[in-house]
Amino acid sequence: MRRVLILGGTSEGRALAESLDMEPGLDVVSSLAGRVADPRLPVGAVRIGGFGGVGGLADWLRENDVDAVVDATHPFASRITTNAVAAARDAGVPLLVLRRPEWVPGVGDRWHAVPDLGAAATAASALGRRVLLTIGRQGVDAFAEGSAWFLIRAIDPPTVAVPPRSEVLLARGPFTVDDEIATMRQHRIDVLVTKNSGGALTAAKLEAARTLGLPVVMVSRPGIPASVAVTSDIEQARTWAARAD
Repeated sequence: MRRVLILGGTSEGRALAESLDMEPGLDVVSSLAGRVADPRLPVGAVRIGGFGGVGGLADWLRENDVDAVVDATHPFASRITTNAVAAARDAGVPLLVLRRPEWVPGVGDRWHAVPDLGAAATAASALGRRVLLTIGRQGVDAFAEGSAWFLIRAIDPPTVAVPPRSEVLLARGPFTVDDEIATMRQHRIDVLVTKNSGGALTAAKLEAARTLGLPVVMVSRPGIPASVAVTSDIEQARTWAARAD
């Protein structure tokens, strides 16, 4: 029996787990970091929680006779990816990174690309007074000194400092373009801040901002470690996971 570990928590990870669940001769385990209180679970076996860093993950791979690892974590989960690459190399297990494509600006978009959340906070303050912040609950403290008003949308409540003038909106996508336009109009939003996560599930906010002529502060993705195999195609990831050695 061939054993595959999926580092998941994304729609791509769930889709891959479902695809591999139908593959004969495979034992698939999906691992979720546990940062969301009520995560959407993939089919098949699931473990929740961290591994204890590079050494802990490498030990887990050896002890569980893992034959292949697919890192299908969020594009901004850079620490997990870095640890996974090092642990897989240490344990002698092949690893593939499954990443959805980045969003790219289109006609009519007013994007302002920034390298990190600190730069996003500076840019947002210069561009507007009422900000829709859609970066999740982590990293909200980068905006805590801002003088603008923030609508902070996240699945779970932030556990870090929030801007003094803010409202937290707990909601889980996907959202429609009409939903996003209604939210932006209701709260008189004049700038959107988001991460370049990519994917269709949360792209409606970008179309809504385009429709309303709003600027978008777009936080660029962290890089993937060099010499690591990467794909955005779930079918390619399925084939690789079933055969990699």
